[in-house]
Amino acid sequence: MPIGRNSFIQMTKLSNVKGRITYISSHAKQENLYAVYETTERKFWRELAKCNQEEFVKSGTEGKCIEARELIIALPESFTEYQPDRLLQLFTNHFKQNYGTECIAALHHNKRKTNYHIHLIFAERKLLDELIIKIASRNMFYDENGKHVRTKKEILGEDGEIREGCRIVKKGEVYEKKLFTAKDERFKSNSFLDEVKHSYTDLINIYVQDESQKLQVFERGSVYLATKKIGKNNPKAQEIEADNQKRREWNRAVDMALISGMPEPKIMEVKRKEITEPIRESSARRGNRPRLFSRVVTVAVEALEFLIASVLFKKPREVPEQTSVAQTERTEAEHSEHVAENSMAAVKATKEEKSEPEQPKMTRLASKYPKLFKVNKELEDQNGAIQQKQKQLSAKKKELSKVKGWFKGRKKKELQNEIDELKSQIRDMKDYLPRIVQKIGYRSVQEFLKDFKASQTEYSQYQTAIEKWKKETGKELVAHGIRAKLAEKKQEIQNEQKNKQHTHSQNKDRGAR
Repeated sequence: MPIGRNSFIQMTKLSNVKGRITYISSHAKQENLYAVYETTERKFWRELAKCNQEEFVKSGTEGKCIEARELIIALPESFTEYQPDRLLQLFTNHFKQNYGTECIAALHHNKRKTNYHIHLIFAERKLLDELIIKIASRNMFYDENGKHVRTKKEILGEDGEIREGCRIVKKGEVYEKKLFTAKDERFKSNSFLDEVKHSYTDLINIYVQDESQKLQVFERGSVYLATKKIGKNNPKAQEIEADNQKRREWNRAVDMALISGMPEPKIMEVKRKEITEPIRESSARRGNRPRLFSRVVTVAVEALEFLIASVLFKKPREVPEQTSVAQTERTEAEHSEHVAENSMAAVKATKEEKSEPEQPKMTRLASKYPKLFKVNKELEDQNGAIQQKQKQLSAKKKELSKVKGWFKGRKKKELQNEIDELKSQIRDMKDYLPRIVQKIGYRSVQEFLKDFKASQTEYSQYQTAIEKWKKETGKELVAHGIRAKLAEKKQEIQNEQKNKQHTHSQNKDRGAR
C-alpha cells in the first residue's frame, strides 16, 4: 500500500554560483544528467557574481557573499516517462513567470537512480532597464577594502609605494558600472519557501497520473511531526532514522486521537506543552541534544494516549440514528444516482416553477457520505481493536511487575515475549490506520476526517430538505442525474423493441391468412 508522501523542496545559498553552475550542468561531473535549461546567457551569471562580490565588500559584512540561491525539487519517479527537456523547461519557466528572475536548471538522477530531481539556480537581482555607467572626472583612489579615499597619500605605504590591494582609477576610466537592481528581500523569507513549496507541489500533482502518488506540503503548525529526509552517505543516517521512528510514533498516536474524537486544538496543546516548549527550553540552556528528543516524544505519546483513554471513557461516541450500517447501505443504493453536477457547499432547493418547489439535489460531497461513513466505521473499529490490545499490554506489564524471585526467570521471559509481541501487533495496527484512508485517495487521517464531517453535515441538510419537500408537495423522490437518464433511455429502447416484435408478429399472422 503506497504511503502518502510530502513534497521535498529545499533551498540553499550559493557563494560560488559559477562553480555550482558548472557542477550541475556538466556531463563530466554528473553521471545521470538528462537536460539543462537556461533562461539567459552564461555571462549574466559572471556579471551577477561580480556585482554581488563588490556589494558585499562595500557593506563590510562578515562571512560569505551570497551570489545566488538554488532550489532542489524532488520529482516522482513516474516523471521519468516525460520528455526530460520539456519537463525541465516547464518547471524552470514556471519559476521565472512567477518571480520574474533569471534561472538555470538541470535535471538529474542520483547514482542508484532512486532520486529524480531538479537543481534550479535563480538570481536575487534583475538587470536594470538602463545600465548605469560612471566615468571618473579625475583620478580616484581606493583602499584595500574597496573604499574610496580622497588623496593618493592615503593608499601609500611607509616605503612610499601603493599598498597591496589598493588601486587607482585614472581620469576618463569607468569607476562604477551598475547592471543590476538591489537584491529582492522576499527571497530571504520563510514565507517565500513555503509559497514555492505549495506552487511546485500543485504543479507536480497536475502531472501525476496515479492519484495515490499525489504529494502534499507538510504544513507548519500541523498536529503531526514531519519526518526528515536521509541523504546518501549521511554520517548521521542512523541518528535521523531513530528520530524519524519517534516522529512516526507520535503521528500514530495523533491518528488515534483524531479518530477518537479529540479536538485538534487539544492535540496541538499537548504537542506544544510536551514537545515544542521542552525542546526549545533545553536547546536554549544546553544546546542541541539528540537523545532528548526521543525521551520528550515518548512522554508526549504517553500523555496523548492517556487523554485518548479519558475521552473514550467519559464520552463514548454516539452513532447518529440515520447512519447505521444497514441504513447507509440502503441510502447508498437508493441515492447513488443523485450525484449533483454542481459543487455547491450547501444544500438548498432550486427555484420554484409553477409555484411548486423542485426536488432538492444532493451535492457532490453529500453523495460521498455513504462511502465515507463506511471508511470511518472501519477506522473506528480498528481504533477500538488497538485500544483492546493496549489494555492487554497494560495487563501483561502489570503481571510481569508482580513476578519476583530467582526461580521465576522462565515466567518472566514468557511474559516479556508476550509483551514484545503485543507491542509489535499494536505498532502494525496503528500503521494500518492511515492506509485505510489512503485506499480512497486521502493522504492522512486528518484530511479524511475533515471531508467526512463536512459530508455528514451536507448529507444531513439534504435529508432535511427532502423531508420538507415531501411534506410540501406530497410527492416521492424522483431519480436525477446521469444514471437515471441512462436507465430511462434503456427502458425506452426496451419498449421500442417490444413494439417492433409485436408489429412483426401481427404482420406474420396476416400473411398466414
